[in-house]
Amino acid sequence: MLDPRILRENIDQISDNLKKRGFTLDKDSFLLVDKNRKDIIAETENLKNKKNEISKEIGILKSKNSDVNNLVKKVEVINDELEYKHTELASAEVEFKNFLLSIPNVLDDLVPTGKSESNNKIIKYSNDENLEKSTNDNYRDHSDIGKSLNLYNQEIAAKISSSRFSLLFGNLARLHRALGSFMINEHINNHGYTEVNVPLIVNSESLLGTGQLPKFKDDLFEIKNKENFFLIPTAEVPLTNIFRDVILSEDELPIHYTALSYCFRSEAGSYGKDTKGLIRQHQFEKVELVNAVNPNHSEESLEALVGHAEKILELLNLPYRKVLLCSGDTGFSSSITYDLEVWMPSQHAYREISSCSNFKDFQSRRLNVKYKDKASKKKKYIHTLNGSGLAVGRTLAAIIENYQNNDGEVEIPEILRPYMNNIKFIKNNL
Repeated sequence: MLDPRILRENIDQISDNLKKRGFTLDKDSFLLVDKNRKDIIAETENLKNKKNEISKEIGILKSKNSDVNNLVKKVEVINDELEYKHTELASAEVEFKNFLLSIPNVLDDLVPTGKSESNNKIIKYSNDENLEKSTNDNYRDHSDIGKSLNLYNQEIAAKISSSRFSLLFGNLARLHRALGSFMINEHINNHGYTEVNVPLIVNSESLLGTGQLPKFKDDLFEIKNKENFFLIPTAEVPLTNIFRDVILSEDELPIHYTALSYCFRSEAGSYGKDTKGLIRQHQFEKVELVNAVNPNHSEESLEALVGHAEKILELLNLPYRKVLLCSGDTGFSSSITYDLEVWMPSQHAYREISSCSNFKDFQSRRLNVKYKDKASKKKKYIHTLNGSGLAVGRTLAAIIENYQNNDGEVEIPEILRPYMNNIKFIKNNL
């Protein structure tokens, strides 16, 4: 949520910034809603002041045993007016807040202008020999490899659930589990994160705080027999909501949380896209990284966060590239986002495997989370950041494709072998 004071004072500049996203800020509506709310507040205060003056007058007259009936009646009339104004103000506050909640975050100056992912800016490519080895046409899709190994089945999963679900068996399931453990161990042991086991069900207030609601309700799985409950689309939601309505001391920052959790997404609007394989599932596991930081260290924290996700790809020796998202491709709550895209040989393309964003104070305003500044003694909003470190299913798909050999087997990356009883290859289960 944007700072209403800054929005009020810089509405033209902010409007121009948001146009880069393709978002049109209704300036007239904002000014009208804002004025209506302020007018009601002023009228309420005037009534309170008038009531206080009359009450003082009543007190003086009572001390002189004078008649106060007329003044008491005036107070009763004012009380009725105040009751109406309080109702009117509550409605105006809701309207004002809902308007603010509908506005996306202001884009960082570094974000390139563009309409779609074709306008994203490639920052760097990994220097990886595997890319050269995996650019020929003989590389098969990860789902086909999984089927040939008799360790992957999407048809049975569809019978059990629906499309966009998968079953993994044997050493492929084991490798999936190993990946999650390896990733979270790396972030805990080498990057200083605190592991958190999070709820998979959250309430609407939590989703409102991180920005999934109200705009992205169609992307969520809502629990129909339990009002106000949803399955989490990402562990970002419960992790960030740990701070909701909290005032932190400056010494507590930064806070780094990580979680390995299931995530659930309806994938609204993606019908017919990536229905095959592990790229776009309704249910998947992901290692999430959430940072709560002092605003003065926000930019360097984003660079570090991206580096933590990159390190996983480097340790797995997977070819990837780092991309700065353009204005039209940057998420609603984000001010600036870097994607890491892993090379998928069967598609001859890079696919997103991590998205790392700086929300600045956009989420913390929605969540009402502040820290107490040592120097000024004032309470200020923290900055929040998050990223995937990494998406487990997509990482598994990338390993299967980049580590396939001519015999139809999948070589296990060396760093994962201790998690796999030191076996070197995944072979046919039959």
